[in-house]
Amino acid sequence: MINLITQLNAIKIIPVIQIDDAKLAVPLADTLIKNGLPAAEITFRTTAASEAIARIKGAYPALLLGAGTVLTTQQVDQAYLAGASFVVSPGLNPRTVKHCQDKGITSIPGINNPSHIEQGLELGLDFLKFFPAEASGGVAMLKSVLAPYADLKLMPTGGINASNVNSYLNIDRVVCCAGTWMVPTKLINEENWNEIGRLVRQAVELVK
Repeated sequence: MINLITQLNAIKIIPVIQIDDAKLAVPLADTLIKNGLPAAEITFRTTAASEAIARIKGAYPALLLGAGTVLTTQQVDQAYLAGASFVVSPGLNPRTVKHCQDKGITSIPGINNPSHIEQGLELGLDFLKFFPAEASGGVAMLKSVLAPYADLKLMPTGGINASNVNSYLNIDRVVCCAGTWMVPTKLINEENWNEIGRLVRQAVELVK
């Protein structure tokens, strides 16, 4: 199986998606794939998340599928059973990380300072989410926290958009960026697949 980091690095941008209605998950996944972005992070900000992940996994098993905003071990279990390949959290909770490790699912917790990084390294993690990226100092802060940790790799998230994504991706050891700008919840709820497709194509072209 291809290493997750290799897959993420090839895709470069991961759409962070809030699904309010699980029935919209498969049409959305279809739109992502057809427009060149075979990946999705479905956030646990709504109760539809686990069903949405399961529906996408059933329809498109090859799509790189993660669960986002995972805060508890119960949500880890739901993401795992639904078929997610990785779990993303806004912060670093050792209990949640260890539960992911016990389940054999990759955990990508959020950090934004050296103390958090060292907690992650202590747990055996060398790939972390830099969050909230822009609010935490952006590119300058990211470069600063990478400098002392030669083996660390990061996924910036939070405030990433079309105007700044490449400034992050151009940094050595940034594996990929995650963002919502190409998958607005309003357009998903409106089932405006044409406009989402246009935004996705634009984003894919931008990071080539």
